[in-house]
Amino acid sequence: MSTIKVLIVDDSAIVRQTYRSLLETDPGIEVIGTAGDPYIAVQKIQKEKPDVITLDIEMPRMDGLTFLKKIMTQAPMPVVVISDQTLKGADVALRALEIGAVDVMTKPGLSNAVEIEESRIRLVDKVRSAYYAKKTTRKPEVPLPFVRATPRPAEQKPVTRLAPVQFSSQSIIVIGASTGGTEAVREFLEVLPANMPPILIVQHMPEKFTASFAKRLDELCALRVKEAEDGEAILAGTVYVAPGSHHMTVRGHQGKFYIKTFQGELVNRHRPSVNVLFHSVAEAKGKHAVGVIMTGMGDDGATGMLAMHQKGAYTIAQDENSCVVFGMPQKALLAGGVSKVLPLQEISKEVCERIGVAVV
Repeated sequence: MSTIKVLIVDDSAIVRQTYRSLLETDPGIEVIGTAGDPYIAVQKIQKEKPDVITLDIEMPRMDGLTFLKKIMTQAPMPVVVISDQTLKGADVALRALEIGAVDVMTKPGLSNAVEIEESRIRLVDKVRSAYYAKKTTRKPEVPLPFVRATPRPAEQKPVTRLAPVQFSSQSIIVIGASTGGTEAVREFLEVLPANMPPILIVQHMPEKFTASFAKRLDELCALRVKEAEDGEAILAGTVYVAPGSHHMTVRGHQGKFYIKTFQGELVNRHRPSVNVLFHSVAEAKGKHAVGVIMTGMGDDGATGMLAMHQKGAYTIAQDENSCVVFGMPQKALLAGGVSKVLPLQEISKEVCERIGVAVV
């Protein structure tokens, strides 16, 4: 296996050293250099030719987003953006994904041993995911994800003509995604009508980032999209995004179903974990569920999708050609829990046909 060569770009010498020490715990990763600003980074890129760059947003002389645009235009390469864990930082991080960053994460927490270890796992996983992601170059004339040529005011959210509701009141749709998933989830949701069963999503993202992600999706979709809250009832016509740093499960009580969120330990190296959601849905909903596993690195979701499949749920995996990283769908396939494999652009139609709702 080739060693992954990483360039760290951050204006803080302490942060650069911290990232280096965390990344070099993995024998398959080599930090070939660091840079305190984008101008130094350009020289290092030309000389060292890194496989992956970790990029801070707030830096002197040139901000990270401007530098990212230049990278994607002039010499596209895998970039992991590391941002502050604030609402502003989350919005900027999502913008970075729109520009072409492979993934985003919050700055590592280092206050105790557990936090350090979780930060190490996240940073190593993000760099590995970026390295294995398909190399794509954005065309400037093509609108970026979440960016419309004519912005739609919130009060003019489209009204979709409802098709006859045919799905069971017990129906539920669950989705798991990781690297490349923000765009995949958007593409899946944007064409759906408002009269859908509840949809629950685990997208591997940090805390605060998921709230911004849900808000942007809500502006684009006929469905209502929100960050999930502990204890809330699960309603049709609503999409629930698992909050970052919290697992999400489905719980039934007296014929009604509710969301439970909790922190707990990492599962399959993630929190939220797709497996945690899928396993709970297998038990709570069985044959009334439809499960979709999308692009992402690793094996999160494989055993949960198998459990759903064994309980009679209909399960779909995104195909290799349309994935940024085929890891998660591939592991689900190998586990034997997939009913059908489809390109991303066909998954929405398949789900609607399965539950008896017309895409209008």
